[in-house]
Amino acid sequence: MATSATPEAVLLYAEDDLTLAELTIEHLENHGFTVIHAKTGKEALQHLAHRNVDLILLDVMMPGQDGFAVAETIRQDDTLTPILFLTAKSQKEDKLAGLRLGADDYITKPFSMEEVVLKIQVFLRRSGHTQQQAAKKVTFGAFVFDIDKRLLNCQEETFSLTHKEASILRLLCLNAGQVVKRDEILISVWGDNSYFNGRSLDVFMSKLRKLLKADTESEIISVHGVGYRLVTSTGVVLG
Repeated sequence: MATSATPEAVLLYAEDDLTLAELTIEHLENHGFTVIHAKTGKEALQHLAHRNVDLILLDVMMPGQDGFAVAETIRQDDTLTPILFLTAKSQKEDKLAGLRLGADDYITKPFSMEEVVLKIQVFLRRSGHTQQQAAKKVTFGAFVFDIDKRLLNCQEETFSLTHKEASILRLLCLNAGQVVKRDEILISVWGDNSYFNGRSLDVFMSKLRKLLKADTESEIISVHGVGYRLVTSTGVVLG
């Protein structure tokens, strides 16, 4: 059984196709998610009125209140919970409409369950499912990483990071000791996991590794074929 990088996350999944819903729910539960299923938009909103969820998956074409209307209602009071559309409506206009309503992503059917799970994990990390997301500074080893200013301090030295370098290091720090998959980094930082972005990631990772050599207590380790892990003998302190 697969395990999720974001354990105990609760997902609200609105889908009126019961066969598809059953298969999708089984796959999500096998990855460690708790799934609340709604068969209509109205039912989805009723669940949200009584239950806190970490992420929302919406079909667009549902009886009664469609997914767009549900997303619009949610965003009136909640601008933070990630919303992902899973829909057969593949027209560019539909995708733009969904994103304008405040959706975080728009995935068209038929979709890859592996892609859906990966994007859920990425958006949960971004949204603050883990408590560390509120951190503005991270201390590890001899380093103090100012996330907002993108500055990495080590004793008397200060390194200014690019936006992508800071985003990568932030992701590694918030998951220190755990392997962060390459695809998760690519989708979170670049928006997709194309070959060319993968080569760019290699370059940025090489730069970060050189910077961390200023302290022998911390390093970024490659897990071949999987991803990267930040290890530090002193642990990570968030502030």
